[in-house]
Amino acid sequence: MPAVTAPYKPGTPCWVDLMASDQQAALDFYRDLFGWQGEVGPPEFGGYSVCALNGKPVAGIMARSAPEGQPLPPVGWTTYLATDDADATERAIAAAGGTILFPAMTVGDTGRMLVAADPTGAVFGAWQKLEFIGAGIVNEPGALVWNELNTTDTDAAGRFYQQALGLRPATIQGMEGFYSLNVGDHTVGGMQPVAGYLAPGTPAHWMTYFSVDDTDSTVDALVKAGGSVIQPPFDMQAGRMAVVRDPQGAVFALTSTPDSP
Repeated sequence: MPAVTAPYKPGTPCWVDLMASDQQAALDFYRDLFGWQGEVGPPEFGGYSVCALNGKPVAGIMARSAPEGQPLPPVGWTTYLATDDADATERAIAAAGGTILFPAMTVGDTGRMLVAADPTGAVFGAWQKLEFIGAGIVNEPGALVWNELNTTDTDAAGRFYQQALGLRPATIQGMEGFYSLNVGDHTVGGMQPVAGYLAPGTPAHWMTYFSVDDTDSTVDALVKAGGSVIQPPFDMQAGRMAVVRDPQGAVFALTSTPDSP
């Protein structure tokens, strides 16, 4: 897919970022794994790093932090859904039964953002663009390719995302228990019960998928770099997939498709 230049339609996953215990180590790990280029950012933005692939923004990496007296948030990837109005989305999330974790705030001249949890506990962000639309490249090796909600209650989650963000769930023939999440007639993500290959009691969450040329060789490289495997590579309808952890414990998925080089 060519570089993304048009704004993402509201409800569409538009960005992902990683909260890491050791930001520089995470930057080094994903540079070696995916070819990302990034460095610790300016202190006025908490050192936030916008990583690039082929010169286009692809994902963010930041160090964990919390207000004084508050516990540090967990290491992990966050999916951001596009919105035209972060403040209106904040109100809609609350009205639909979600929980606002970080209220809408302006991030320089790039955009406005918030972080929330849906009624089943899955954490996500919302992003309103000003100068920054989000990922400038997707669906190519090393870039974001899919975002999937693993939830403990698909009915409650489906109602919430449709009411709060306009994401319409739909069943998929031949894939019992799996739902597409749609903006208009376009599928932008998926939803399913918390996957069976995850540890019992795993809470609801959004899973980030990155495209790779070869799932098996990428998993081998990840393990050599200190990562670990949750679900070894396996074939599925859309290609070959694996679920992994980076060396600091952040979980994500890898997938290669038959069309990958």
